[in-house]
Amino acid sequence: MSSVEQSAPRSVQTTVRQCAVRAQQGVATLAQASDAVIDAALLRMSERLTDAAPALRSANAEDLRAAEADGLSPALQDRLRLTTARLDDMAAQLRTLANVPHTHRDRVVEERPDGLTLVERRRPVGVIGANFEARPNVTLDIASQLLKSRNGGVLRTGSAALRSSQALVAQVIVPALSDVGLDPDVIQLVPSADRAAAHALVTLPEIVPLVILRGSGESTRELSREAAVHGVRTLAHADGGGVLYVGADADESAVHQLIADSLDRLGVCNRLNLLLIDRTVYDKALPGVLEVLERLGIAVSLPPHDHPRGYEWSLDAERAATVTIDAADGPLDAARIANEETSGLAAAVATQDPTVAAHFIDAYSGSGVFWNAPTRLLDGFKLLRLPETGINIDRVPGPRGPVTYRDLYVRQYVVTPAK
Repeated sequence: MSSVEQSAPRSVQTTVRQCAVRAQQGVATLAQASDAVIDAALLRMSERLTDAAPALRSANAEDLRAAEADGLSPALQDRLRLTTARLDDMAAQLRTLANVPHTHRDRVVEERPDGLTLVERRRPVGVIGANFEARPNVTLDIASQLLKSRNGGVLRTGSAALRSSQALVAQVIVPALSDVGLDPDVIQLVPSADRAAAHALVTLPEIVPLVILRGSGESTRELSREAAVHGVRTLAHADGGGVLYVGADADESAVHQLIADSLDRLGVCNRLNLLLIDRTVYDKALPGVLEVLERLGIAVSLPPHDHPRGYEWSLDAERAATVTIDAADGPLDAARIANEETSGLAAAVATQDPTVAAHFIDAYSGSGVFWNAPTRLLDGFKLLRLPETGINIDRVPGPRGPVTYRDLYVRQYVVTPAK
């Protein structure tokens, strides 16, 4: 018996498997649907989202009350909250996704000299699992990406966002699918907040061969390891934290604006976490930086640090409003620090010197690098104009950075006689 089977109650395992089977049975309607029907479902989701806004806010208010009673940090409460503006943004993103042209299924690779044609075909995975943090908008982000790529889904979130996510499924996703004649079972939300459900989700390779793991920290890495034992592939977003390197010639006012733009939200992975100032201007630049951070209500950790330099503050419920500051000996040293001591999510360089920018950009190996722009742009909708399922920071071939519906396929080679 595996460690998961020992720790997960049989009822939870059964519930997750039943969700997976229902999603698998519903996938056939996606395969048969036209592009127009798929996009119509997304548009209906947008309309249903607007119509259901009062019910969604009511469910979300219950989640927020419980979160406050449980002592959830203000930063985590912020990303749990569904405001009118955020609901409007979610509806707009659905409309945008519906209007994005579908990716061609087949691409001719070569008309071979032996009279055969080599075609590369994109096929849906089938059913994709997703385990995500207390951000109810992610429920809709992932469901819409799965729908656009013609994959079924089994979604699982924790207790903090469960009411909000259930309301989104019941009030938006299920009726929208039914409106256009698609099987509403194709998107499943695990009704249990039990942590064992997350473990059960990564143990079903024959039904759910790929699981998207969102939510930073050791728990996500643990799920990735468990998935590997069971032969389940993962797209894991376990750690974050944006880096900003301030070059010696950086414009002071521009740097201050970059800092402010990078800290508009604290409970997100791509916010400013580590600020590196070129050593030659460190003493000169530091007072102005500290003044900006103080005005924003951000605490600082100055050297010598009593924590790893890349420590991700957004995950610290008590000290989320903190930024680590240190000196770097030029752009190559700053890139080295970012590569070796942070997650590799994203880093930015503030400089007026193209050579300095090029050295930093070429040396940094993370999933996104920005010149005079904030790392907050490493987000599916901000960067690619598409909702994302998560941000993958793996250092191996495969989808990297914001993952969208275009990445949720498997490749198949087809050889046919030339026409």
